[in-house]
Amino acid sequence: MPQNSDTTSKKSPFVLYASATGMTLFVLWGIVNPSHLGATAETALAWIIDNFGWFYMTIASIFILFGFIVAVTPFGKLRLGKDNDVPEHSFISWVGMLFAAGLGVGFVFFGVAEPILYYMDPPPGYSFHLPEESANAAAIGLRYGVFHWGLHAWGAFSVVGLTLAFVQYRKNRPALISSAFYPILGSKTDGWMGKTIDLLAVISTCAGVATTFGLSALQISGGISFLTPLSNSIPLQLAIIAVITCLFLFSAVAGINKGIKRLTNLNLVLAGILLLFVLFAGPTITLLESMVTTLGGYLSNVVSMSLTMTPFSNDEWLGSNTIFFWAWHMSWSPFVGLFIARISKGRTIREFIAGVLLVPTLMAVVWFCVFGGTALHIEISGLFPLAEIAQSEVELTLFYMLQNLPFTTISSILAVIVVGIFFVTSADSAAFVLGSMTSNGMLNPSFKLKMLWGVLIAGTASVLLISGDGGLDALQTAALTAALPFAIILVFMLFSIGMMIARDWRTEQRKARLAHDKALKQRLKEEAYEELRQDLSQEWRDELRRELLAAGRNTAEMLHFQTTEDTAIVGKTLAEVGFPPHVNVSAIERGDDVISPSGSTEIKAGDYLYILVEIQQKEALQAILKETKSGK
Repeated sequence: MPQNSDTTSKKSPFVLYASATGMTLFVLWGIVNPSHLGATAETALAWIIDNFGWFYMTIASIFILFGFIVAVTPFGKLRLGKDNDVPEHSFISWVGMLFAAGLGVGFVFFGVAEPILYYMDPPPGYSFHLPEESANAAAIGLRYGVFHWGLHAWGAFSVVGLTLAFVQYRKNRPALISSAFYPILGSKTDGWMGKTIDLLAVISTCAGVATTFGLSALQISGGISFLTPLSNSIPLQLAIIAVITCLFLFSAVAGINKGIKRLTNLNLVLAGILLLFVLFAGPTITLLESMVTTLGGYLSNVVSMSLTMTPFSNDEWLGSNTIFFWAWHMSWSPFVGLFIARISKGRTIREFIAGVLLVPTLMAVVWFCVFGGTALHIEISGLFPLAEIAQSEVELTLFYMLQNLPFTTISSILAVIVVGIFFVTSADSAAFVLGSMTSNGMLNPSFKLKMLWGVLIAGTASVLLISGDGGLDALQTAALTAALPFAIILVFMLFSIGMMIARDWRTEQRKARLAHDKALKQRLKEEAYEELRQDLSQEWRDELRRELLAAGRNTAEMLHFQTTEDTAIVGKTLAEVGFPPHVNVSAIERGDDVISPSGSTEIKAGDYLYILVEIQQKEALQAILKETKSGK
């Protein structure tokens, strides 16, 4: 999308320098005093959960409600771009790149672990103690796994993506979070208020993406330690981050259409092969039945799950699980939303919402039921104590599940490759988006800028892994803490996109009404003119007959004749034709005009002649009219 020259020529050094400096200081803090960083983050986390847990729970549901409303109403017909714009990517590639934005890592990491963890530690309101209740506990585990990665996971992404696509492709604004607030702030988005919004978005994105980096490193480290003698340790995880960062630089050189798209298409195939392998190597019928049951349970309970809290108890389950996931998704919604906007030009709002909300939710049902269902089957059947692994080393759960299926080594290597490619595409996408956000919305940020952000995110993920107790808890703490400022921004973004959609819809309606009224007026005008012309022609003929009768020319007759290109008299004047005596061309109808001819009037092709002739001259006249230029 071409942007205004004054927009693309500007730079945003404040956002770039402030965010890069802040993240550098954060990395140095983690290197110099990791225990202090961990303690500070834990304190901030506890305060946020106690005071803003209700806020996260509420707005996560509002995002979904908003998306469905704009999709099912006539607003959904608006296109993200001009009326004649078409999508740049096929639907399959588009959906694949949605997962390349980072959720692929989450699916692989939590697809096995979450259902097992919730099976052992069910959410508030559920308690299973008897052996015969294990089936119900397993169903709840799968349902909440899908819940955390279904509609609510993509609600915030859809709001940011829709808003940014709207302002980029319909309003010709730069690809910045602050651009979304132009309807509210006007030109102030170019000042300090807009820069502050962009700065918060960059910091939130860094924390969310660093969490994904850390999860990927944990998962790959677990796979390598499972397959080799190497131990699952911090040094190995840091080495993995360093290697993946180097690999992503090769992808970044190729750009979004070659690098990310090709890796995404490859990984979709590999992930699909892994999915089908587990489905058919595991308890296939049980897994298929669990898909139906989980989808039904999710749809029938999603409202109660979305709005359930524990105001009269100190249960920490929601803070450690549901609220964490909502905060995590919101923290990297600038990243995912901006990336989705970049690849969604030409789609209607209805297509966008369907693709961003519904397709990933269905994929979550399939993925979690296949991987989580297989793990639950192994646990409940007593084949292997996967619950113990999930509670101690969650990143190893996937590989111990694969150990209980055929071709363990091959499937484990495939899983590591899938996570690795997801890691690379996540890093590539994140560096692309952060580069765009810190270069005033450039759609193709420089390689140096992408490299800077790739290194800073890798450094952030590394210090989180070594701070405090390290591991998953440190990553979760960072994501939830950094998400709060941007979560507040998301609320105002809802009002902004709502205003823009409503205004554009009213404008489109006015244009449609004006076009309809113009077409109707033109049609009525043409019909009225035709009726008037026919009425006048008939009236003129009747008047001519009355005059002839009054003149006593009862032996005269009116002939009608239309000329063609081949008629011999075409191109001649009436005087040159040489009509017999007592022949009078009374009128010529030419197009919409009726001419009273004279001897100098030239006859043209298509003329309709009204000729008054005495009966005895009729045959001679007809002979002249029938003559053709070709002589036939």
